[in-house]
Amino acid sequence: MAAPQPWWNKYEVQADPQNPQSSSTVKLFSVAGRNDADLAVDAAAVAAAEQRELAARPEATAAAQRALYARVQVPSFTLRDGHTIPAVGLGTWKAAPGEVRAAVHTALQAGYRHIDCASVYQNEEEVGDAVHHVLSAGLVPRSELYICGKVWNNDHAPARVRQACLKSIQALRCEYLDLYLIHWPVTGSVGPELRPSVRETWQAMEGLVREGLVRSIGVSNFGARKLQDILGYAEIPPAVCQVEVHPYHRNDALIAFCRAASIHVTAFSPLGSPDSASIFPRKKPLVLMEDETVRAVAKRTGKNVGQVLIRWALQHGTSVIPKSTSPARIRGNLDVLDWELSAADYAALSTLPFQQRMVNGAMWLNPKGPYTSMEELWDEPELD
Repeated sequence: MAAPQPWWNKYEVQADPQNPQSSSTVKLFSVAGRNDADLAVDAAAVAAAEQRELAARPEATAAAQRALYARVQVPSFTLRDGHTIPAVGLGTWKAAPGEVRAAVHTALQAGYRHIDCASVYQNEEEVGDAVHHVLSAGLVPRSELYICGKVWNNDHAPARVRQACLKSIQALRCEYLDLYLIHWPVTGSVGPELRPSVRETWQAMEGLVREGLVRSIGVSNFGARKLQDILGYAEIPPAVCQVEVHPYHRNDALIAFCRAASIHVTAFSPLGSPDSASIFPRKKPLVLMEDETVRAVAKRTGKNVGQVLIRWALQHGTSVIPKSTSPARIRGNLDVLDWELSAADYAALSTLPFQQRMVNGAMWLNPKGPYTSMEELWDEPELD
């Protein structure tokens, strides 16, 4: 059966009387020969078409907004509890007030879905604004997001762990956290014993999982001995250990321990934490991003130094959370997925002789304890 003709084909088309010879002017419809009933039917058809167009506009607008948020196939790691963590995320440490909201929007639009947060960063509310925007507008489903939070040192008491977690969930404006970490093995107590103990804090963390407030739990800035202690009593073992990892601090021994214990490692400060020297004084003020070997690899690959270091972290077997508030750098830091460092370049970066912990935690040392030396804090001798 032939398709019905559109309503406008019923009308005679005349040239514009003001420009009868022009072929480019607007044509005028003539209603000659059309009765009132026909005109009413056609007017109704026009009105119905207008209503359909108006009804379709919100979804078309929403689809256009969703299209601004790229779907990038970021690889992921499967954790021991079965959940997955995206291999590249956005770090939010040291993002100044007023900057992190825009940074998270930019990251989500670029294709990031892993956002690393902590209460002590004092910017969870801004992160939450960006998260709420994408969730409430249907731009990114919650199932695609991976949000990490951390309990700060003064909230290690069991009753405070839950309160701190709920406060972060409220600030981040999501119903649960994908990952929650003990930020440091530090509580502020002075004396030979850490109070509250890590065991007390960990058991409270396990309660968060059972309650459904968080999906996975882990630690940050913990050494192998402290992790081994947790594994000895944990009913829910740590899924993630987030620590400093980069070519100037490869952390190979801890990574090997975690691999053997089925604990995933997330690398923070993958660029060598150049902006934290004022917080953590260093014995030698060398800057990873200015290292001659790193620059040479960047030149050979045609990538920038930051991309080379992030790619190294991925090939080192860790997920990685570079931080930036620059839109160009945020987008560029994700451009590390469709290429690899050559074996020679990876080896060159993996054998740099200079090794130094940049985020060294020296401020937590106290001659009265519980940590009187770097070795006690990090479970290994201090690097030269």
